[in-house]
Amino acid sequence: MFGYITKLNISVEREHVRFKNRYGLYLAGDMYYSKKINKDKKYPAIIVGAPYGGVKEQGPCVYANELAQRGFIVLTFDQSFMGESGGEPRNVSSPDIFTENFSACVDFLGLQKFVDREKIGVIGICGSGGFALSAAQVDTRIKAVVTASMYDMTVASRLGMDKKACQKEKERLSQQRWIDAKNGYPEYIPSFPEKPIASVPKDLTEPNAEWFRFYALKRGHHPYARGGFTTTSNLAMMNFRLLDYIDEISPRPILFIVGDRAHSKFFSEQAYDKAKSPKEIFVVKDAEHIDLYDKTDRIPFDKIEEFFNKNLK
Repeated sequence: MFGYITKLNISVEREHVRFKNRYGLYLAGDMYYSKKINKDKKYPAIIVGAPYGGVKEQGPCVYANELAQRGFIVLTFDQSFMGESGGEPRNVSSPDIFTENFSACVDFLGLQKFVDREKIGVIGICGSGGFALSAAQVDTRIKAVVTASMYDMTVASRLGMDKKACQKEKERLSQQRWIDAKNGYPEYIPSFPEKPIASVPKDLTEPNAEWFRFYALKRGHHPYARGGFTTTSNLAMMNFRLLDYIDEISPRPILFIVGDRAHSKFFSEQAYDKAKSPKEIFVVKDAEHIDLYDKTDRIPFDKIEEFFNKNLK
């Protein structure tokens, strides 16, 4: 279902598509383009990845709706095990597969007769920022990368833990695998209610309150995005380093977009320091992390358009 965040512009066509990644898992996507395009010509294309634990209707549709009006072919998609995409059990997280899915999107777009396969870029929102960068490290078909409120989930999986605490967490999650094996399915504890609530509980502290301001309220609630992943999924993140080769994206450009009040700002700053030129951090005034999901008065679309017009050539 479309329309949880934004209504489709009258000048934009939305086409539901399905395609496989290299593991044979079906991905569900939506392709957006202007109704005025000539399908006998070729156009630049952009892939938009959802926030970690989110779906294509949360944020990516906002970007796609706008950028399609500006002349780009835009593909949004649900990660494997999420939303309308395939994969069992549901709500499993995998740094490898989530990275691979960006390349699978490149595969799909490059086979469309009206897409210029030499002009494909990506936008990663929140956790998808890390996966998009990881994909670009090895997939040279990705010509330019934009991240918005970027999270590196492999760093986040160990955040705030010293060596002793990290070991304790690994032991806890390892023991959970025994329980999952006995039950025949992995534990999944959703963070958000089945239906949107009227207000954020007063006892929540930041950043949990911020997640509720988006995912639990009507603003961004979606029944396929209840928050988080299966409990033991975090073991995979703890054993993976997404951005060890971020310097190898150069000379392809990276644009990091962050809110000035974003709790996640340091992720973009760390990645920026490790990356090589050409690179840029663009700071959005009066914006918290989730504002770059859906706030059209905060998302710098002119900057994004300028970046891709310059670099998808």
